[in-house]
Amino acid sequence: MKSFLSLALLGFLFYSISLADKPNIVFFIADDVSQNDFGCYGHPVIKTPNIDALSANGMRFDNAYLTTSSCSPSRCSIITGRYPHNTGAPELHVRLPLKQIRFPELLREAGYYTVLSGKNHMFGNKDRAFDRITGGGGPGKEEDWVGHVKDRPKDKPFFFWFASTDAHRNWSINEKAPKYDPKDVIIPPFMVDTSITRKDLTGYYHEVSRFDHYIGLVTAELRKQGVLENTMIVVAADNGRPFPRCKSRMYDSGIKTPWVVHFPKVIKSPSATQSLISVIDLSATCLELAGLKSPECVQGRSFLPILKKPQTTIREVVFAEHNWHVYRNHERMVCFGDYLYIKNNFPNQPNLCYESDDHYPAGKELWKAHAAGKTQPDQQQVFANPCPPEELFQVKEDPHQLRNLIDDQKHTKALKQARALLTKWTEQTGDSIPANPTPNRHDPPRIEKGKILPPGKAGTRNPHAEMPGASENAATINHPGPIKL
Repeated sequence: MKSFLSLALLGFLFYSISLADKPNIVFFIADDVSQNDFGCYGHPVIKTPNIDALSANGMRFDNAYLTTSSCSPSRCSIITGRYPHNTGAPELHVRLPLKQIRFPELLREAGYYTVLSGKNHMFGNKDRAFDRITGGGGPGKEEDWVGHVKDRPKDKPFFFWFASTDAHRNWSINEKAPKYDPKDVIIPPFMVDTSITRKDLTGYYHEVSRFDHYIGLVTAELRKQGVLENTMIVVAADNGRPFPRCKSRMYDSGIKTPWVVHFPKVIKSPSATQSLISVIDLSATCLELAGLKSPECVQGRSFLPILKKPQTTIREVVFAEHNWHVYRNHERMVCFGDYLYIKNNFPNQPNLCYESDDHYPAGKELWKAHAAGKTQPDQQQVFANPCPPEELFQVKEDPHQLRNLIDDQKHTKALKQARALLTKWTEQTGDSIPANPTPNRHDPPRIEKGKILPPGKAGTRNPHAEMPGASENAATINHPGPIKL
């Protein structure tokens, strides 16, 4: 009997030790932040010293792509490791179906302590993937993050999903981050330079910096506890900044995410990598770190080899989609090499995202300028109706994707390749164009006789009809689509 108890105790101690040695994971996800809006990505004004420090001692991914530039579908895609139309929640404000596996639930089953704090936007305040789900606290929903790190069980590895509402409109200014001067902001070429636009951007800059402030507090606590070395920290965002031609769009300003990884135990030489990754690759990476095999439903690929060797290629192509986000839409994007290709399956309508709403000052300024005939060509794409059914860009030469090369004969080969890749991905992953798509929540704004007619009266908040992939039963399809060219 004593021998049996001794063996049981030894087995328990061995299990506890092996569990404690497993790497911890902290995933920070900002709300509505474009890739180049951190200092480490070259922004000359926005102060993000804590993220910059993680990057300087870790790895900055310059080619990390979202699967959609829309809040809830993006988060549902990340947590399942699946493309939006494969999650069953491809449109804004659709809950993630219960049958879809969330990768943190597999970590939890393997002994991890799991917490979601802050913005959820995927399911209710209880879910099998997390031991605790809390609201975060404060204007950016970040104030309880350090408390979670302090109060965690010390005999378990942990996974924290820390999700701010910074930098989502409307702005809330406090003393946790710098206040910016309108004269210092950077106006992208697709927006108009007015005092109102500049003031609007200062609120955004402030909230990006506040997100950084709380990342610094959590990092300091991890260091204080002596667990920073064995913790993989990932800093990302769910979609692009909430400004015209960014959020919800397929251009880099909307679909490219910051992706900073700090993991001293694995990243021996701090660097920046040009390797392509998709946000669905987070799931496979975390599961591999935990010593778990990814289930068939995970369409992502582990980027752990890149952390060990930045030149490593795990995928040569990434895909993304734009579905209903207040307005009806069905765009698809493929990026490979230096090319970004967009196919718009609903071109006979403007491609909008609240751009003229009263709580969207920079967008309203753009609409006012266009109504007065004062916008430049680079500022007019938002008003296109119809939109181009196809767009092709060379990203390095055209970082804002302003010059459509679709009719340029020099790029015929790349265009054919892009079309073939997208066709193959559509077939393999079960994507579809709805025959009865979700309608606009309300009539879009328009300009008549030099005057802006505001959006029509809102109808049903979430008028969901047939969703992409539904006719192909895509929520049950696990094929990842093309990974290599």
